[in-house]
Amino acid sequence: MDDAPLSRFHKKLALYSSGGPFLDGYVLSIIGVAMVQISPQLDLSSSAEGLIGASALIGIFLGAFVGGYLTDKFGRQVLYTIDLVAIIGCSVAQFWANDPVWLFVLRLLIGMAVGADYPIATSLLAEFTPRRYRGPLLGGLVVMWFVGAAVAYIVGELLLQTGDDGWRWMLASAALPATVIVLLRLGTPESPRWLANKGRVEEAEAVLKKVYGPEATIADLPDEAEERENVDLKAILRAGYGGRMLYISVFWTCSIVPLFAIYAFGPKILGALKLEGSLANVGSALITVMFLIGCVIALLFVNRIGRRPLVIHSFVWSGLALLLLGVFPGAPAAVIMVLFAVYALIIGGTQILQWIYPNELFPTEVRGSAVGLASSASRIGAAVGTYLVPMALTGWGIGGTMIAAAAINAVGAVVSVLWAPETRGMALHEAAALTPRTDVAAAERPAAV
Repeated sequence: MDDAPLSRFHKKLALYSSGGPFLDGYVLSIIGVAMVQISPQLDLSSSAEGLIGASALIGIFLGAFVGGYLTDKFGRQVLYTIDLVAIIGCSVAQFWANDPVWLFVLRLLIGMAVGADYPIATSLLAEFTPRRYRGPLLGGLVVMWFVGAAVAYIVGELLLQTGDDGWRWMLASAALPATVIVLLRLGTPESPRWLANKGRVEEAEAVLKKVYGPEATIADLPDEAEERENVDLKAILRAGYGGRMLYISVFWTCSIVPLFAIYAFGPKILGALKLEGSLANVGSALITVMFLIGCVIALLFVNRIGRRPLVIHSFVWSGLALLLLGVFPGAPAAVIMVLFAVYALIIGGTQILQWIYPNELFPTEVRGSAVGLASSASRIGAAVGTYLVPMALTGWGIGGTMIAAAAINAVGAVVSVLWAPETRGMALHEAAALTPRTDVAAAERPAAV
């Protein structure tokens, strides 16, 4: 299946799977615009602003790991729509939120549902997609994150003009795209790799024939399920995958902490840089477009130059743009926008690899758990960073805040130079295998006496 051509099914699956990242970008960005009205109406302190801004990220931390475990245990398809139904219900409920605690809880639950969708959707897509297209299609999910963010800023700016209840409509509006995505996902088949790994060979063959044609059989799948049957995540880590998990968690954290902080408080950060009012919201939307373009450019290069060079260069040069923002916070508005645009364009490499690397570096039976664990670990740092942004702006000023963001990028660059692997051109089971090859199943057997 790794050498199959890209079919209409693969394109539809990629589109449906992109719904989760779209909603993530929408939910995390709309709060930045809504906070303009929420703060004065609910009389929020800087600490409360930070908690509400970080609430969805905390939820993603919880939901990604739980969702990853559940998708490895019960399958990808069964949870593919349930998580989005939860987003619909909680998004609508935000309309009636009248105190910070209630709003925090609802956004926490939304974040959990969004986080659960990451390992579900990406595992399903990775296990169906031929190797030639796996990187671009997985990376393309990140593009939809920025599409969701850009749409959120546009919708938010329009709803700000509707009156004091504009923020309520903003937060509830996520229910609309979530409903559309749920309807599109109905009928998606289960992953044949997961079915085969669970011993459900006849069901796996039925899915293969439906997707690839009557000639497809279970023999066309790599034999990774037979080699490592019933291996849990602890055994995988003991067998040598702990280093990969550490790198994925650190790299992912460093790539999203500055970005999520910018998205949660984009208008506020640009306001501190003397871009205020509608100009701040419009500026945030324009920066989002640059993020989107940067991801598209990265998709064009991910198979040409490889994963490792892309992630290193992305961290280095985008970090330099943040450093210049920190050193020259009083620069003219045009210069500030250019530097933000440079950061947004170049950081696209690390953003698309957030979904490519975790899905390529772990075997089928724990892929969902590994993606969920890495996503959860990265959200700890992102949530802390987002929570601290209002206080950093007050205590350090915009210059110090941007320098701190540049330092985080520098950490990402260093760990990538030391640990980033190269998986370009490998079949999924080859990318997931350790080099030299390790018998993972042996990790569960007692040592010889």
